[in-house]
Amino acid sequence: MNDRNPIIFVMGVSGSGKSTIGLLLAEKLHINFFDGDDFHPKENVKKMAEGIPLDDNDRQGWLERLNLLALENSEKGAIIACSALKTKYRSILQKGLEKKLHFVYLKGSFDEIMARLKQRQNHFMPPALLQSQFDTLEVPDDAITVSIMLTPDEITEEVIAHLNNKKAPL
Repeated sequence: MNDRNPIIFVMGVSGSGKSTIGLLLAEKLHINFFDGDDFHPKENVKKMAEGIPLDDNDRQGWLERLNLLALENSEKGAIIACSALKTKYRSILQKGLEKKLHFVYLKGSFDEIMARLKQRQNHFMPPALLQSQFDTLEVPDDAITVSIMLTPDEITEEVIAHLNNKKAPL
């Protein structure tokens, strides 16, 4: 790999597989995984559980905390699952890490992801908020973009191949 111990934000809307892929990447790359959801303040979790979308003010402190987490792990590397839906959110996340940071965008259609969310249990993010996430999403043009329709192992292989600057066989 050209970048030892990278900082990778696995991004996408709720239900795109950020945690699953993040864990697999962390295992393969031998670096720590952090789920951004674990760093939301209680107020944000409560709001989402009640079906109320977060606004930019709700997300600001959370994004700053995830940036700090990335900075704290910049020597060891880290995989962080975070929706990172807007360009300005990604700017906050990458502050001070520009040369070491990679975004992996897990791309799927509304219908593909809604089908996943309907099967998910015990998560604070209700399926009803999915439309608000798609409405907020500003698709990145500088991320490693991978379809969620691939298997988790195929997605992981594709990401690692991109990190190694070579195409993955799919």
